[in-house]
Amino acid sequence: MGTGKHSKHRALALALSMVLGLGTAMSASAQEARIAAVNSDRILRESSAAKAAQSKLEQEFSKRDKALQDMAQRLKAMSDNIDKNGASMSPTDRAARQRDLAQLDADFQRKQREFREDLNQRRNEELAAVLDRANKVIKQIAEQQHYDLIVQEAVYVSPRIDITDQVLKALAAGATGTGSLTNPN
Repeated sequence: MGTGKHSKHRALALALSMVLGLGTAMSASAQEARIAAVNSDRILRESSAAKAAQSKLEQEFSKRDKALQDMAQRLKAMSDNIDKNGASMSPTDRAARQRDLAQLDADFQRKQREFREDLNQRRNEELAAVLDRANKVIKQIAEQQHYDLIVQEAVYVSPRIDITDQVLKALAAGATGTGSLTNPN
């Protein structure tokens, strides 16, 4: 009888360990991290906020761009005039025109450099604002859908965890507190 009792204990221990093992497996799966990824480049290219920022920059800098184009045309016309008529000009007149051309060219180079610097600075400011809005939307999605981690830069992202389209839709809707951020998966 001692062996029967011993085998009952062994069977009970085995059953108990199976139940505990199943419970541990269930709790491990219940605690799996929810991970998603967002393609920041797509946000900066395709989002309505990024397109609006680009349009704003074009409008803001179009007058200066046009002035630079006009100045480039004047430079070309002056250069062409000196090339065409330089031989028939007096040396003093030719030297004066070449000085004027050099001065206009230096002014053009300076204004073009300032334009590029200002445009780059404003573009960086606008893109930072777009990314800030996107990050707020991403954080909201993470909280509402119980994500543990959302990455923005990765070597590879499975389409299964890519939520970029969802972020783009939320940005387009201007979502910052609406219930429109449901998980499409």
